[in-house]
Amino acid sequence: MKLSKNKKHQYLFFFILSVYTIFNGGNSNILIQINFILISLLFLFCLKDKNYKLHFNIFYKKNKIPIVFYFLFLSYLIFQIIPLPIDILKFFSFEKFNIIKKLHFNTSFSTISLSPTNSFFQFLNFVTLLFLVLIIKMIFYTERHKFRLYFFLSFLLLLNGNPNLFFIDNNYYKDAATGFFINRTVFSVFLVFCLLGSLQYLKMYNFNNKKNHNEIFFKKIYVRLFIFIICIGIITSLSRIGNFLLLATLLFYLTEHYYSNKVENNSFRNIIFLVIIFDILLAGFYFGADQLIERFLFLNEQLVYESSEGESFTRIQIINFGLDNIKKFYLFGYGLGGFETLFQIYSNITNNKFANHAHSDLVQLFGELGLFGFILLNISLFKFFYDNFFSNSLNYLLIFFIIIFLLFDFSLHIPVIQILFIMFFILDKKNY
Repeated sequence: MKLSKNKKHQYLFFFILSVYTIFNGGNSNILIQINFILISLLFLFCLKDKNYKLHFNIFYKKNKIPIVFYFLFLSYLIFQIIPLPIDILKFFSFEKFNIIKKLHFNTSFSTISLSPTNSFFQFLNFVTLLFLVLIIKMIFYTERHKFRLYFFLSFLLLLNGNPNLFFIDNNYYKDAATGFFINRTVFSVFLVFCLLGSLQYLKMYNFNNKKNHNEIFFKKIYVRLFIFIICIGIITSLSRIGNFLLLATLLFYLTEHYYSNKVENNSFRNIIFLVIIFDILLAGFYFGADQLIERFLFLNEQLVYESSEGESFTRIQIINFGLDNIKKFYLFGYGLGGFETLFQIYSNITNNKFANHAHSDLVQLFGELGLFGFILLNISLFKFFYDNFFSNSLNYLLIFFIIIFLLFDFSLHIPVIQILFIMFFILDKKNY
């Protein structure tokens, strides 16, 4: 069977997305570098096609302002990792200057970022995200293409387990990891996006179409089976926030059905009821037993670290630590990827297994970027998404996800989660 041009490019995109998911969600410096290379090559490959290049040019002209602000944001990230003379650094980051003096570093130059290596790779990650936006708008431009992407997401899931794969040692996170992911929360959030793809496929696809009726019917059965596996995967991940978002997603689609003008899709409504009753209440209780209700209470306080010396920290304490240190770096931040270094400096804990994130993406992002970087990033994102925000009800659910992640979770700084957010946000954004 000869593949069409669109399928070739889309399958290459699916392959790269699979690499992200298999290798810890792209969550390491070497994986960020690999993903940057793969996405860059795909972007250049797409530009060789005249039609895709036309899509790119139109999209760029219609979104020139947010793209310009995004380039300013990328320039700011470079500024954070450029070595500055100590006297100049004192002006831009007085706290970093004090750290250098207290530690008696004999240096004439230093960066604003506390971890310039991590900041550099985070810069590559944000460049990769820009390329992904452009690639998606070039190769997924029809309803059929979107259905193909949603169908792919519906079975892009991994079973529970902690295998070692090549250079990835998952034994380090043995108590928390699920699948190939380094953390059960990230894995469950990833599955929530797979669930979104499945539900969007069932909601939007016209199963009453007489053409290829048998094929459509079996695809519906496949997607329903995938939804069952996804729900069980989320429940058994033990992630509170994943289970909370699972229930919130189903209730959103159910509410949308009753308030939408297109209420004739009763089969989709019945599927939602079936998922809630069978997948969550019955099968979920079987797999989760008496912990099922507890797993939906994602705001429960819990101990996240206890050292051999008896020191212990909760999630709220780590968030408060991040908040307390924002005022020390409030203008220019301490560099993307610098929270772990910040925690080690001020808590005297050198174990890098703990607190490499602030357990609140908003606290970590603002602290790492500072006021200037945070404003530049939000201006570019706001202008880009606002024009078409109200045209798609799914955007409201995505914004709800973002609020939850920013306030109570850390999944939003994982590359594969960032990609999935981008995909769902821009698939319905018009180029013209």
